[in-house]
Amino acid sequence: MDFELTEEQKDIAKAAREFAEGEFDKDYAMECDQEHKFPRELVRKAGELGFIGVHYPEEYGGAGLGALENALIVEEMCRVDSTLGLCIALPDFGCEIIKWFGTEEQKKKYLPKVCSGEWISAGIFTEPDHGSDITELSTTAVKDGDEWVINGTKTFITNGEIADFGVILVQTDPDAKPKYRGMSTFIVEKDCWEAADVGSKMGIRATSTAELSFDNARVPEENLVGELNRGFYQVLEFFDESRIEIAAQALGTAEAAFDRTMEYIKQRELHGKKLAEFQITRHKIADMATKIEAAKLLTYKAAWNFDNGRRIDPVLTSMAKWFAARTAVEVADEAIQLHGGYGYITEYEVERIYRDAKITEIYEGTREVQKNTIASGLIGKL
Repeated sequence: MDFELTEEQKDIAKAAREFAEGEFDKDYAMECDQEHKFPRELVRKAGELGFIGVHYPEEYGGAGLGALENALIVEEMCRVDSTLGLCIALPDFGCEIIKWFGTEEQKKKYLPKVCSGEWISAGIFTEPDHGSDITELSTTAVKDGDEWVINGTKTFITNGEIADFGVILVQTDPDAKPKYRGMSTFIVEKDCWEAADVGSKMGIRATSTAELSFDNARVPEENLVGELNRGFYQVLEFFDESRIEIAAQALGTAEAAFDRTMEYIKQRELHGKKLAEFQITRHKIADMATKIEAAKLLTYKAAWNFDNGRRIDPVLTSMAKWFAARTAVEVADEAIQLHGGYGYITEYEVERIYRDAKITEIYEGTREVQKNTIASGLIGKL
């Protein structure tokens, strides 16, 4: 059993960290957070340097690497800055479905432009009445000649207002029992929907989160991804990979809070002693570091499993996503506590890190959904 990264993986992580340290400006991150501004030029630069889509094949603009290498990049970016790092992680959101199930034409048309940072995609799954539960949908696609007509509303769609295209999950067979056996995925371009911002968010404010409305949107037959009525299963496979990325986001966010706290306790004095000298501080640091290490091991193992032919392992990916997300929230919370009143002030960053951390327990399936997945996988059918 070898817990060491390869030299190539170490180089990838180092390059990602050096890029982030060189390009992520604290004042700019605060500006993007406060003004809800997506750093498009920064994303393009990251794409040009190969930091987006490393887990896509080389012939489609990627680096031919795996989920672990992608996780390392996301972790390091978010460790330097949770706000800007996430923006680098998200431009390809949903494209894994095209990677795994799309036609050659679909892959060649969309994936290279996403990997280069030129285009941004969206995974269009969540609905107002169903949330994390995608076993039922209200959005439909009806065949009309050589086209499909899509009607419905999707909400909390990451990149919704800025995406050039997306992959949408819709009901194509209304009579299927159960409903999820009649769902399909389609590629839809930005002229297919009307987008409205969901409103001011607690965290990840530099990203776009929108409600998308489809009103008789027409897409050609060739935009169907994979087999008809297999969309639900495609999205489940996508989640198994994307949850690794969210776990990496949470891991990097937890490390960001920890790093700021370590700097602070070593210089902050109280009653003539460094804060780091107090036993209660040292115990808190020990707790934070242990949780981070456990989250890292789970995240890396989930990624390793995925890359080594175990693509469907929802128990492990859900464990990684749930535990890393919980760790991010708990570590960020403790970071604010150790900063005291200063932790509540924007200048010290940990308040922004805390706000960015919380979403990891909600999107890509809430922590309750992850626990359901874990329990179902362990107990099986009764």
